[in-house]
Amino acid sequence: MKLLTKDEDKYLWILKKIIHLCLKALGLLMVVVIVSGVVDVGWTIYQRFAAQPRFILTMGDILMSFGAFMVVLIAIEIFQNIILYLRDDVIHVKIVLATALMAIARKVIILDYEELEPMYIFATGAVLAATGIAYWLVHKLPLKSQTENAEE
Repeated sequence: MKLLTKDEDKYLWILKKIIHLCLKALGLLMVVVIVSGVVDVGWTIYQRFAAQPRFILTMGDILMSFGAFMVVLIAIEIFQNIILYLRDDVIHVKIVLATALMAIARKVIILDYEELEPMYIFATGAVLAATGIAYWLVHKLPLKSQTENAEE
């Protein structure tokens, strides 16, 4: 995106400053969400350990904990997206795809396969595969173009 100066287009410059302030506010709010998520994960694990029988987690408890951990990690990834956008003023497709992969992986981890229709599971797998392929392509294509440019 072209850098705007105040003299070139004052209206667009003001709009860009407003968006920049909104992104800073989103970053701050995301930190609040992350801290709240960490506290929630800690509280949930404490409650599970305190319940009878003490210090024993069932498979359901473990899966629920994994899901809660993944939500916090996804929030951290979104925070990273906000920070990168504030710095570079561009959307980093690789990081957005990595965040999407993490969100889909969380969904796969917490799915109750006994309750779901086979088509839903198939569709989730297709979304996971498509996102994984897109991430791989975005990750590999810049390397391929760099080696081609170096050969020329």
